Amino acid sequence: MLLGENISMALASILANKMRALLTMLGIIIGIGSVIAIRTVGNSVTETFSESMSSMGATNISVGVTQRETEAVKSEESGLEFRGRRDRKYPEEKDYITDEMIDEFRNEFDKEIDYILLNESIGSGVISVGGNNAYVSMVGGDEGYFKGQNLELVAGREIGDKAQKGGKAVCLISDYAAKKLMGSEDYEAVIGRKLQSVSGRKFYDFTVVGVYKLEDMGMLFGGNEDRETTLYTTLGCAKSHTHVKGYPNFTVSKVTDTSVDSYELRSRIQIFFDRYYHTNREFEVSTSSMESLLDELTKTMDKISLAISIIAGIALLVGGIGVMNIMLVSISERTREIGTRKALGATNGSIRLQFIIEAMVLCLIGGLIGVILGVSGGLFAAKLMEANAHPSISSIIESVAFSMGIGLFFGYYPANKAALMNPIDALTYE
Repeated sequence: MLLGENISMALASILANKMRALLTMLGIIIGIGSVIAIRTVGNSVTETFSESMSSMGATNISVGVTQRETEAVKSEESGLEFRGRRDRKYPEEKDYITDEMIDEFRNEFDKEIDYILLNESIGSGVISVGGNNAYVSMVGGDEGYFKGQNLELVAGREIGDKAQKGGKAVCLISDYAAKKLMGSEDYEAVIGRKLQSVSGRKFYDFTVVGVYKLEDMGMLFGGNEDRETTLYTTLGCAKSHTHVKGYPNFTVSKVTDTSVDSYELRSRIQIFFDRYYHTNREFEVSTSSMESLLDELTKTMDKISLAISIIAGIALLVGGIGVMNIMLVSISERTREIGTRKALGATNGSIRLQFIIEAMVLCLIGGLIGVILGVSGGLFAAKLMEANAHPSISSIIESVAFSMGIGLFFGYYPANKAALMNPIDALTYE
């Protein structure tokens, strides 16, 4: 019998017993739907986090002064030794990374890094215009720092090289802060305006030269009506207020050349600064990157998805057993039909193929329904989490193939039982 005829017979049998077929497919639908929904949510969260990290410089390497681990501490209960810190200490100005170190670092790694991001935090404050307030975090940065921020201006201009070299008190504020201050989206109205930021008992004066678009980080950072945004100024201006020499940390943007391995580069940077800090008994320089954080997140999400998918697989197993059960019932009900076909010359192979295809069609329909429900549920969940929806195409293909595999596996025994029936016994079956 041709494949098309077998499929037609399978569909006719399913339609003749709609409710029974639906209940049989329920385990397949729940199992496939659960796996697809879980993988879709996992993909959406991971991709959204990856996109956010990329916009923030996921391949950047952070270099910072951290406290050294102290002597090993022995546990009385287990007898094991652990390295830890007795008292938390923070680096002082004498422990900071100096400009001379950074210049030497720049020369040694010139071909492997794109630029260095240097910044100095002044602190948090509030700026006011006509009784309207906006909360800001004041940060000064060099040319490299502004390259790394990749700000999109909606009004005005960037902070230029001349302003950087002169350490001028010019600034960029967010469109959110500009709207709070001016009461409208007329961002040009704030350009050239002199602002004063109040932080405790200190006052800082700036001239606005540009307004940047505040990126909405969605589920990662959220927001509220009085959120604090960043006011960017020149590095020289910030240093003139803090009077701090050196840097407790800075960021390195590596070149996009794929031959530069991030992990190897981090290791070499570590070795470079160990030369300066090997005599410092309290502090050392450590490196980290968002890339490694993203890798860890992806691995964690994959493990969680796998664990929950295994649990959802139990529903598929139950569904497969249900398919086997319903096929045995169907064969019992159609014993005379099988006997008639065999009497007319149908081979054992054609009988076996007929019922295997019927089981596979049953599971395929259940799998497709599960895919539709799973994708819909995953997209809805991703929307609730404010994540960009990314359905897992591979999991959809795998799920459909797996559902057909279940039909083949659990349909073989009933189909083989039908194929081995004695035609005489089948014809006389009541």
